[in-house]
Amino acid sequence: MLKKSLLIVLALALVFGFTLINQAPEATTAQTSNWKIGIMTGTVTQNEEEFRMAEQMQAEFGEDHIIITTYPDRFMQEQETTISNMLEMAMDPDTKAIIMVQAVPGTVAAVDRVKEVRPDMLFILGAPQEDPDVIATKGDIILNTDDLGRGYQIAEHAHAMGAEVIVHYSFPRHMSIEMLAERRRMMKERAEELGIRFVDEDAPDPTSDAGIAGTQMYISEDVPRKIAQYGPNTAVFGTNCAMMEPLIARTVEAGGIYLVQCCPSPYHAMPAALGISVPDDKKGDVPWILDQIKIKVEEQGASGRVATWPIPVNMMYIQAGTYYAIDWIEGRVAERNNKEHLLSIMEGIAGGAVNLTEYPGTDNYYLYLSDHIIF
Repeated sequence: MLKKSLLIVLALALVFGFTLINQAPEATTAQTSNWKIGIMTGTVTQNEEEFRMAEQMQAEFGEDHIIITTYPDRFMQEQETTISNMLEMAMDPDTKAIIMVQAVPGTVAAVDRVKEVRPDMLFILGAPQEDPDVIATKGDIILNTDDLGRGYQIAEHAHAMGAEVIVHYSFPRHMSIEMLAERRRMMKERAEELGIRFVDEDAPDPTSDAGIAGTQMYISEDVPRKIAQYGPNTAVFGTNCAMMEPLIARTVEAGGIYLVQCCPSPYHAMPAALGISVPDDKKGDVPWILDQIKIKVEEQGASGRVATWPIPVNMMYIQAGTYYAIDWIEGRVAERNNKEHLLSIMEGIAGGAVNLTEYPGTDNYYLYLSDHIIF
């Protein structure tokens, strides 16, 4: 795999090396209709909604403009594959921007390798999992949920839903991510202030030898045990996308409280967990899916005990990132990072005001926070 990556780098250098030296980045933004944008997501196994949004962007703008690739499920062990897949998109000189959601470990190295041969490339990175101060220097725009703000918010949300216990499912790799660790600390601190017991529970890492199946099996077996142990007012929260479907399904079955996903969205695992079939003409129809979730929650006797955010955040990052990149390519916005322009795009998608704040010490790492919707 390393040899393959090196060959790609050499090929890129030969293709682009003599043309980029004397061209400023803005000069290479598309003054032509032949532009392309690369979108990299996880596979449908890890988080289907991100891949489906990439497909929606491809359907909207055409396969000649939007190219899609994925990073591997075992991205921790296969970072060279992530690098190779990103480099492959960058091989096409018409590719002017790359959007990656989620920006998993390996993104920093992949961006660095692309920039060696394509310093003109615009990078919009969503849901990053590497050091914030480092990733902020790699992407032009970084989009993330406000995990620091969510720490207190989730605990207060749990209290409002009547929780007496919060079970926090994670694993060491995630707890080594600064923002996730700080979110957990703040959640625990606020929960205890509100009289809620906070329980840490280690689950298998889906990128380990146990794989996604091992993580999901553990969640399926452990959630009913915890609710039986601590009572029906036990609320659960998990830090990994692969956990979400069994976490939702088993919590509802066992009569507990499901607070919100790691990546909040009515599409994130809820349709599958609740037995909702989404027809092709309803994909991306947020009011429809919210109504269907409400119906299913009521049918299963869980009203008032299941919640999410009303806007699919990672889908928004891909959609807003694509719209922003097109505006930059076609000259409607001159800057690689223009907060007001980005905000107007996101508010158009959300259909209302959006709260974006900068991560401390940066001007391009944006944190997004939303209220919850309780079904």
